[in-house]
Amino acid sequence: MPIQFDQAQRLFHLQTPRSSYVIQLIKDGHPAHVYWGPKLRSAAGPGMLTLRERASFSPNPYPDDRTISFDTLSQEYPAYGTSDFRHPAYQVKLANGSTITELVYESHRVYAGKPGLEGLPATYAETDEEAETLELTLVDRVAGLRAVLNYTVFRDHDAIARSVRFVNESAAPVELLRALSASVDFKHDRYDLVHLYGAWANERSMARETLRPGAKAIESRRGSSSHQHNPFVALLSPDATEQAGEVYGFSLVYSGSFAAQAEVDQFRTARVSIGINPFDFGWRLEPGASFQTPEAVLVYSAEGLGGMSRTYHRLYRTRLCRGEFRDRTRPVLVNNWEATYFDFNADKIASIAAEAQKLGIELFVLDDGWFGHRDDDTTSLGDWSVDRNKLPDGLDDLAKRVNGYGLQFGLWFEPEMVSPDSDLYRAHPDWCLHVEGRRRTRGRNQLILDLSRDDVCDYLIETIGGVLASAPIAYVKWDMNRNMSEIGSALLPPERQRETAHRYMLGLYRVLESITSRFPHVLFESCSGGGGRFDPGMLHYMPQTWTSDNSDAVCRLKIQYGTSLVYPISTMGAHVSAVPNHQVGRMTSLKTRADVAMSGNFGYELDLTKFSDEEKEEVKRQVAQYKELRQLVQFGDLYRLRNPFEGNDTAWMVVSEDRSEAFVAFFRVLAQPNEPLDWLRLSGLDAEADYEVVETGERFGGDQLMYAGLPIPQLHGDFQSVTCRLRKIQ
Repeated sequence: MPIQFDQAQRLFHLQTPRSSYVIQLIKDGHPAHVYWGPKLRSAAGPGMLTLRERASFSPNPYPDDRTISFDTLSQEYPAYGTSDFRHPAYQVKLANGSTITELVYESHRVYAGKPGLEGLPATYAETDEEAETLELTLVDRVAGLRAVLNYTVFRDHDAIARSVRFVNESAAPVELLRALSASVDFKHDRYDLVHLYGAWANERSMARETLRPGAKAIESRRGSSSHQHNPFVALLSPDATEQAGEVYGFSLVYSGSFAAQAEVDQFRTARVSIGINPFDFGWRLEPGASFQTPEAVLVYSAEGLGGMSRTYHRLYRTRLCRGEFRDRTRPVLVNNWEATYFDFNADKIASIAAEAQKLGIELFVLDDGWFGHRDDDTTSLGDWSVDRNKLPDGLDDLAKRVNGYGLQFGLWFEPEMVSPDSDLYRAHPDWCLHVEGRRRTRGRNQLILDLSRDDVCDYLIETIGGVLASAPIAYVKWDMNRNMSEIGSALLPPERQRETAHRYMLGLYRVLESITSRFPHVLFESCSGGGGRFDPGMLHYMPQTWTSDNSDAVCRLKIQYGTSLVYPISTMGAHVSAVPNHQVGRMTSLKTRADVAMSGNFGYELDLTKFSDEEKEEVKRQVAQYKELRQLVQFGDLYRLRNPFEGNDTAWMVVSEDRSEAFVAFFRVLAQPNEPLDWLRLSGLDAEADYEVVETGERFGGDQLMYAGLPIPQLHGDFQSVTCRLRKIQ
């Protein structure tokens, strides 16, 4: 059984295919964290948990046993105020004004399968045989507080999904001040911390730094998971590489403000925690009410960062993403945004679609500017009716014109926003997030609708649903182009105002669940100024995300490499755009732009009618090549070979599950004179098999390709790329 309970030692042993996680109940039932690492045959026996007196300034809750201090104990879900001075996992303000609580074991339950989380996205099991779940119930009888810690172990993945549900069993309201999803205490601090940081158009850069005494916080206070940080951190052994070494990953399935923290204490032990950001958060629990935290997914890998990534990729691709497109290859598309911006009409759109048909493209996406009086970004968000000046015969006619060229039709929305210059805002000025008497700060000339309100959510479900039902729409790009300010709701009472941001997320998830369920044949892609909300929460409803508004091929090497630390290729939108690039002004070849974009869901974002005949022939070849590759690229195993954050080269490859074929991509940013000869060592192949390079017919042993390497041809000029396809020789 993946989850075992040793009654004599009061010890829980959770086992994934290659890892173990151990919890032990001590004294009055305090859950101690004992172990997380390579799989153990048994967790029983002496030495797993060592208790001894450490320091006179570490208080002892049990006077007769000075070996126990919560200040030094490795805990499973720590509180503050009863002798632990580190950051707690939760904090509750009780009716008497105090914040002292002490949760201890009451009961547990182990069962097959995995429960859903009410109102929240989460990983799932399709059958009860795929997973096993431990419910560990802790209580504070003085406070009347119950916490149910959920742990799910997956049969096929080295991952553990954790969440917590709080229940107020007292006779008076209490307020949750902090409710993190997971906390893990490590026995030492000899780790590096890896996290993803950035900004708009420069998302998910990779940072690696040595843990130091004190606390390192990775967080968003923006009301979304944000461009600036991603809801993910990992601890690595100092010698860990891409291919080897111990890695502990923490990923939060949530799209709002989050906090992930690594704290090193006085005894040089490390505590990592992750969950909803406690900053400006509060949740009032009435008697009998409950609160569910988002899910944190913990992954252990003994095969370096690459092993951790492939676990997240497989789990998120198959047991987080849902719907028809989870296992379907994605269409090659063209988006008109950088081709026309707001300046288009039906004939212009049709001309791009006509050219797309000749090139083998399968989907046309109409971006911003099709509704209201939307000639720039100052107006009309919220007024989701067709601009008849641009599209005199409406969406249905345009979609059918595009369909007539053999292409599917897709549409851009930004449903969560409202323009002050809109009919919706004039009719409902209280429908936006705001605090009475304060300014309503605008971002991109817009405000945010208050999705903590049921009436606003119902309006979006009805209105967006009506548009999608009005025409043959096969794809939706769902955008969100600003972060939260003046976070308040006109409908919430004063004591619940700090709930607004999380209630917004619950409202958004309700809207997404309703619309995506109603339109299962539509491929939904999320977007937030590109990658400002690229997180596991959104992937539960929309199986792909526009990776970044920065479409420059060289910038995308780092953006897509960093994104792949957690997220599979099948979730990344990647397009070829025009040169000079609109974000950075760089000139790169059409080949290099396509080679980068092929490591994602491939498409174009430019005016196809402006291509020369030679360029059109090149695009035809690219589209045909990607169609041959996309099953492999979107659903194979990714191996990162060279890190763009560490040098001039970038390389990665994708290998099919059965190791019968692979796609290899190599990129060199700047040319250098008289470079040495170079070989690219591959990964993930069958060492006992031989492989043929499809493009040249050359044959190599799998062992030769992985241990000696594939010769890199001499490259001339900046921003060069080489790709090849390998096929196992039967």
